[in-house]
Amino acid sequence: MTYPQKILALLFAAVWVWAAIEPLNRYGWLLENVLVLIAIPLILAFGRHFRFSTASYALLTLFLVLHVYGSHYTYAEVPFGEMLGRWFDTERNTYDRLVHFSFGLLLALPIREALRSLEARGIFWNYWLTLSLVVSFSAVYEILEWLAVLMVNPEVSVDFVGAQGDPWDTQKDMFLAAIGAFLSLSLILSWNALLTPAAKEKLRSILRLS
Repeated sequence: MTYPQKILALLFAAVWVWAAIEPLNRYGWLLENVLVLIAIPLILAFGRHFRFSTASYALLTLFLVLHVYGSHYTYAEVPFGEMLGRWFDTERNTYDRLVHFSFGLLLALPIREALRSLEARGIFWNYWLTLSLVVSFSAVYEILEWLAVLMVNPEVSVDFVGAQGDPWDTQKDMFLAAIGAFLSLSLILSWNALLTPAAKEKLRSILRLS
C-alpha cells in the first residue's frame, strides 16, 4: 500500500468510526454498512489485479465517505440534505440524490481503469461499458437495498430506502447515477483530447463504434 493510499485509508477509517458512534438509527446504520463490508474487500481484491491510479482510490474513498456520512443520520435526515433541499426549493431531503449522482461521477474513472486493465481499449466500448456498469451497479444496489430490508428488519424500510414518498425514487436515483457517470466520462474524454494529439481520431472512432 502506497503512502497516499494509507492516508486515504486512515481518512475513511476516521469517518467510519465517527459515523458508528450513536447513529440516528442503529438498524439503518447497520444496513447501510453492508455496502461498506462488501465494497472494501472488493476494492482491495481488485487492486491486486487492476492498475488503479491514486486519483481512482481518492474518488472511491470520497464516495464511501459520502455514503458513511449518510448512514450516520439515515439518508432522509442528513442536515446537508436539508440545506440542498432549500437551495433547490424543495421540501425533500436531497442528500440521497447527491450520493446517487456521486456514484456515477466518482466511480466512472475507477471502472474505466479496470476495463482498460482488461484490454477493453476501443474508445466506444471503454466508455460505453463504463457507463453501463455504473447504471448496472446502481440497479443492483437498489435491489440489494430492497432485499436487505425484507430479510433484516422491514420496520426500518422507510428510513433505509429513503423514498420519502416519491414513487419514482428508484428510477430517479439510477438516472442521477447515469448522469454523474456521463459527466465524469465527458470530462475524462475532454481531458484526454487536450493532452493527446491523437484524440480527434479517437473521437471519430466513437461514431465508427471502434
